[in-house]
Amino acid sequence: MAFTLASHILLVPFGVALPAITLLMHYRGLRRGDAIALLLARRWSAVMAVQFAIGIVTGTVLSLEFGLLWPGMMGRWGDVFGFGFGIEAWAFFLEAIFIAIYLYGWRRLKPWTHFWLGLPLPLAALLGAFGVVAANSWMNTPRGFTLDASGRPVNVNVRQAVFTPMFGPEYWHFVVGVVLTAGYVVAGVYAVGLLRGRRDRYHRLGFTVPFTVAAILTPVQFVLGDSIARSVFHQQPVKFAATELVWKTDTHVPEYIFGRLHADGSVSGGIKIPQLDSVLAGFRPSTKVTGLTSVPASDRPTVVQATIVHWAFDIMVTIGSLLVLLALWYGWCWLRRRELPRSPWFFRSAALAGAACLLTVECGWITTEVGRQPWIVYQNMRVSEAVTATRAASLWTMFGIVVVVYVLVLGSFLTVLVKMSHRWRLADEGAPSGAAAEDLEGGTPYGPRPLSTTAGEDRGDG
Repeated sequence: MAFTLASHILLVPFGVALPAITLLMHYRGLRRGDAIALLLARRWSAVMAVQFAIGIVTGTVLSLEFGLLWPGMMGRWGDVFGFGFGIEAWAFFLEAIFIAIYLYGWRRLKPWTHFWLGLPLPLAALLGAFGVVAANSWMNTPRGFTLDASGRPVNVNVRQAVFTPMFGPEYWHFVVGVVLTAGYVVAGVYAVGLLRGRRDRYHRLGFTVPFTVAAILTPVQFVLGDSIARSVFHQQPVKFAATELVWKTDTHVPEYIFGRLHADGSVSGGIKIPQLDSVLAGFRPSTKVTGLTSVPASDRPTVVQATIVHWAFDIMVTIGSLLVLLALWYGWCWLRRRELPRSPWFFRSAALAGAACLLTVECGWITTEVGRQPWIVYQNMRVSEAVTATRAASLWTMFGIVVVVYVLVLGSFLTVLVKMSHRWRLADEGAPSGAAAEDLEGGTPYGPRPLSTTAGEDRGDG
């Protein structure tokens, strides 16, 4: 499950956010009559379609694993939190329809009609994120039910089960995080091109629009990250203790940047900042922070799990802080000179920002899931009660098959993207001066060709 989720979540930022970034570029192209912007939007929509196809495979496997690997949880709690997965399924269905309409609409629909028909696409993607985060936030702060004498949930309240105390902080932190991640990844592709001397408007525009979106959202995400950490402090104090390596409940608690927790409660390595953890949790040194020893050892993460959660959280914070500095660098140069920074180090940093953001996405889910241990449903069901009774040998066989399939699928995905990029570069290099965006693509690249397609256009399509 960890491998499947870690693989699938790398595609999530593009599934949720790339449609919005593509439509933003599309709007710019229509509004300003910008052929280069329309060309970028059209090419990004092709990447979006390939990504969606890959997400079908990885997402379907992930859905099956809920029932196959966690029958105890789904059997007891499915009626309570399954509504979120139902929303996600409908959103997925709608997204598939809207992607098909948007792709088919290039050069077939009137320009503004095509754009307006594409607008529901990011809304469907956000609806899918709504469903997934609703299910996960319920696992962190389960609400909307009562337990009968046998311990089974009854009297389910769907609204309370969806809108749990952690839903709002998790949802907005997740949405802003995936949008800025997609922005930095897309901009990073064009940053590499700029570093290689491709200073044409195509690369500058391809870099500027997604990077501007990401730069604007970076400080917002930093504030949302602080907000969700404080929500965890109030709603899941033991998880917060694991995140911050707090062993005993106390005030004036120090903050450890990295470091390792030991069985006796001591922390080795890292940087210790006196009283800072209490200040961050409650804005004053006298804030009392709950420690791991406030609950029995069987009800809290182990010292190894706590260290993993702590490192994942600190990596997120470190990368987030560096991205804020990068965004400020970009903003200062843009406001001062209305142009991109000139230093190669800026573009090197921008090229690395996308990969760094993908790492923070992984770290975020590690913090969420490992920090909740040993509970799969916080304080209501342990992982050991939910997991399948299938023999280990069968599970290892299934795991091996999943790894092979995912390596092939993700390898194919990268191969297709590289070939698309190579074809586009050849088209740009061979285009005559002043060629329009549509001329660079030859014929219509999506769906069946219209009857009016000329023979020359067919040859252009290959």
